[in-house]
Formats: sequence, structure tokens, C-alpha cells
Amino acid sequence: MSPTSSAPVALVTGAAGGLGSATIKKLSDAGWQVIAAVRTPEALSQLPLGLAAVTPVVLDVTDPDSIHAAATAVAPVLADHGLDALVNNAGVVVQGPVELVPPHALRRQFEINVLGQIAVTQAFLPALRRAGGRVVNVGAVTARTAVPFFGPVAASKAALASLNDTLRLELKFLGVDVVLVEPGALETEIFHKADKAAADDGWAGDTEARQRYVKALGDAQAAAAKQKATPVEKAAGTLTKAITARRPATRYLIGQDARALSFLRILPDRFRDGLLLRTLGLSRASYPSPAEPVHPR
Repeated sequence: MSPTSSAPVALVTGAAGGLGSATIKKLSDAGWQVIAAVRTPEALSQLPLGLAAVTPVVLDVTDPDSIHAAATAVAPVLADHGLDALVNNAGVVVQGPVELVPPHALRRQFEINVLGQIAVTQAFLPALRRAGGRVVNVGAVTARTAVPFFGPVAASKAALASLNDTLRLELKFLGVDVVLVEPGALETEIFHKADKAAADDGWAGDTEARQRYVKALGDAQAAAAKQKATPVEKAAGTLTKAITARRPATRYLIGQDARALSFLRILPDRFRDGLLLRTLGLSRASYPSPAEPVHPR
């Protein structure tokens, strides 16, 4: 990437994932220079090949030294014009009943999805101010309306949304826009990775506590399998719009499910709870009765 190019520059974290990879392709096709940030050197091989003006960089959002090294590495590219867009796309999903989520997994959720995003934003704000650029944070609609078994990721994205809104106000008169993109379910590997992480970490609690949720988790997974996820290419189109629009909206929802969940937040709590539980196939029959012993299988 030439540091003297007049093309706008975007830095995208989580560039090796489904949404990140699709987005850097669209930005490259639109004539943008892209700094594609991935967490590990091994992930560099997962970046799409053959794209014009894409510079890979290793950036672990949870490691201050890695963030500093990445900022130093791309400084020549940003020296004159600055950075037009920082896309905080890196993230993980920790899922499962809140009762059973191990504390270290919950802590990791917040370290990546909240603290890491802010650390990267702080590092690149000087370059964003020089260009009059924007921060685009990838959140989740579950930050607006939480659903069972996604409490950890919903909580982390709610924290990110609050910080996003604060930054939007604080940076308004400093020439930096702040935008929140809120997807619903996407056709990406992130949820499969979450399943594997849960299996690797194991649930907290004893066997009886874990068995308490077996049928409910199965019912919810069966109901979710019937819901249509948004294709990643379509989601990347919306994210690219948030990055490139001359006057971006403050928020973008992605997917019919995201719009539905956004609407549900205005309903009375009890009514909303009933709708969500029915949609997820959850009822009293999904759980053992309080007096019913739970027998490990």
C-alpha cells in the first residue's frame, strides 16, 4: 500500500472472519485502501487473496503491545492523510445459560468485545481526527433485546453500544463520526466457534446443574435452526455502507430478525418475554419442575 495514495483508508479488525473478509473485499472493489487486521500470524493465511491495496497486519485487540506494534507498522500509510475508517469488527461469542458460564469465559467475552474495541479506538483516534474519519463498531441486536442463552455476548455488546453512544457525542465536534452496526444472526462460523469454545471450556456447576438446561438448550437450538440467518455478503454490504456513506446513519440493523428484536424492546417486559420464549420453543416443559430430581445421563 502506498502512503501517498489518495484513496481513502480503512482499518478492519477481525478481517479473517466471514463478515470481515467479505467487507474488505467490498472495500477493495470500491477503491479503498484496506488495512486488514488479524489476531495471529497464522490467521494471515485466511485473508482473501488477489485484492488490490490490502495490507495485512497482526493486531490482537486484547494485547496492548500488539496494538502498539500494529499502529507503528501502519503509521507510514497514515502519516499524511490519516485514517478514514476504523472498523471494530473483531469479536467472539460466549453463549450458554448464565448460571453455567465459567467466569473466565465471561471475562474473555468482555476483554475482546468491549475493552479491546476501546483500546484499538484510542490508539487510532489521532489518525481518525486528521482525516475527519469515522469509527464503525460492530455490535449485536441482542444488546437491545437479550435472548436466553446469549446473555454473555448480549451484555458485552450492550456495554459496547453504551460506549459507542458516548463516543459519538464526545467526538461530534472533533470531526469524527461514530456508527453502530447491529446484526442479527449471520451465516458465519462465529456461532460454530462459540459451540466449540463452550465444549472446550466446559460449563460451570455440578452435573445436576448442567442437566437442568439440557432439554431447554435442545429446544432453543431446534427453534433457532428454523430461523433464516442473513447471508454474510448481504451483511457486508450494509457494513460497507456504514463505512463509505457520506452522511452515515448513527445505527444500522442487519437482518429481519434484528429488526424484529429491535421492535420487541418497546413492548412491556412480560409480553416481550412471552413472545421470545415461544419463538425459541421454550416452555415449562423445557425444564424439570422444581420438585423433580435431575438425573445425569
